[in-house]
Amino acid sequence: MISKKALTRFMAVCTIVCCFVFSGPQAFAQKDQIPTDEAIIAEGKSLFSDWGCNTCHAVDRKVVGPALAGINDRRDLTWLYPFIKNSQKVIASGDDYAVNLFNEYNKNVMPPHDGLQDNQILSIMAYVLYTEQNPVVAATPAAGEGSAVAAEGGVSTKYMNIIIGSLVVVLILILVVLAMIIGVLTKYLKDKTDLDEADEEIVNERFSISAFFRSPGVIGIITFLVVALGAKNVIDGLFTIGVQQGYAPTQPIAFSHKIHAGTYEIDCQYCHTGVEISKSANIPSVNICMNCHSSIKTDSREIQKLYAAQDSGQPIEWVRVHNLPDLAYFNHSQHVNVGEIVCQTCHGEIQEMEVVEQFSPLTMGWCIDCHRNTELNTKDNGYYDKLVEMHNKTSKIPMTVEDNGGLECSKCHY
Repeated sequence: MISKKALTRFMAVCTIVCCFVFSGPQAFAQKDQIPTDEAIIAEGKSLFSDWGCNTCHAVDRKVVGPALAGINDRRDLTWLYPFIKNSQKVIASGDDYAVNLFNEYNKNVMPPHDGLQDNQILSIMAYVLYTEQNPVVAATPAAGEGSAVAAEGGVSTKYMNIIIGSLVVVLILILVVLAMIIGVLTKYLKDKTDLDEADEEIVNERFSISAFFRSPGVIGIITFLVVALGAKNVIDGLFTIGVQQGYAPTQPIAFSHKIHAGTYEIDCQYCHTGVEISKSANIPSVNICMNCHSSIKTDSREIQKLYAAQDSGQPIEWVRVHNLPDLAYFNHSQHVNVGEIVCQTCHGEIQEMEVVEQFSPLTMGWCIDCHRNTELNTKDNGYYDKLVEMHNKTSKIPMTVEDNGGLECSKCHY
């Protein structure tokens, strides 16, 4: 007969073993199921952006929803698949974790993602795990890096003024040195006793400042300098007509790109929805703002302006920052979608701007320089095969936008 005490011990051991076998591995098996293949992680990163996950979530911090770091420890895939596809359905089923999460984040409804397949969700989890294990360290710009970029377009007016000012100072110093030399020579000649009458007259001649400035040579030099500086200022003024580089107007609502695009890493395309499909990037409507601000910072004075605009039905009168003349044609979708040009190329480090300003000059010369220097991505594109073949026969440098007709007048003017 087995004693009651021994039976109790046996059951306790079995319980511990069962907990280890069925509960212990479950907490760690999740990460073992997450792929580590680079292609899958890259796909997950793309899906994370394409499906708008980064609008409400970040891996390392809370945004609209919880931080995703550690999600593979907190929940298993069998729970994540249905929740990501339709969180409201899981909440309606009475799942305690889902209900508590919903209440904790002010009952914000996560949009359904029924179109995501299980393998796609798995790739997103792979990206989340990889990002969690490999946090990005912000790079510190090298000293002088910004000035080097600014100088690529040539010598600016500021530096040209410094150069001219330096030349004027050098000229004055040369005149002072010459005056000192003349003084020393004059004193030396006065001490000599064997000078003839003509030489003595020149040595003893008194210097007249008024006569110096009335001399034809000095008048000619001063006239030349005045005309040259005046012409330079006129030309500089003509070249700056219509150029609004650095223009940063005050907007009706204090919107910070540094917070939205920088801190919370919201994609530009989420608000500027037309940038990939149309000529214009378009200004976001109040409805896009209310996707988040219907429940975030509702007591903010600036957000109250959003509510007032929504109630009135009138659009917010944002002040346009970037203007191109009517004679110039520019297509955002062609550059962003086809050319794969990132927003920062033309708009600067927009994710660091509290107040948006015009970063680039947006002049014709600036566009032409870009077309001359930007290489075409022709890889795996049969449309370019013949063009690349013909180009390589006559040139050893890569094919650029210029070689594809990027400098034809009718490309931008019609």
